[in-house]
Amino acid sequence: MNFQALDVVGVRVEMPSNQPIVLLKEIGGVRYLPIWVGAVEATAIAFAQQGITSPRPMTHDLTKSIIETLGAGLDSVHLTEIKDGVFYATLNFSGGKSISARPSDAIALALRTGAPILASEVLLQTAGIEIPDQADDEVEKFKEFLDQINPEDFGQ
Repeated sequence: MNFQALDVVGVRVEMPSNQPIVLLKEIGGVRYLPIWVGAVEATAIAFAQQGITSPRPMTHDLTKSIIETLGAGLDSVHLTEIKDGVFYATLNFSGGKSISARPSDAIALALRTGAPILASEVLLQTAGIEIPDQADDEVEKFKEFLDQINPEDFGQ
């Protein structure tokens, strides 16, 4: 299976549904991948992007600590497919082990561990949105929006 590297652009809330979305962009490409996530996961992703740590470890921080303590090493996160509107991901560990995960959890862990986020070509063809370079204005507007929101905007 062919995979493309992605960057996390950020998290936003889609109106009027008030549903959080994480937006990823193909590195060196023009495709974006929007994934609808839960409010808790949106907050976890936003916290990781902003370098915010809570006084007590949140679930993804705890999971990162467990992975590090066991010496497993998260090598990469693969966003693999979408079936019936549900996205799927895999956590890939050193030693060739992998675990199925929700993309939101996988992204939150990848941001905490520095593991690369990769999407299958099939997923990008199915759910990706092409935004050519001429649309840089729209991307900049979205980034400005992201700069103005806080993780607390997603609720707890």
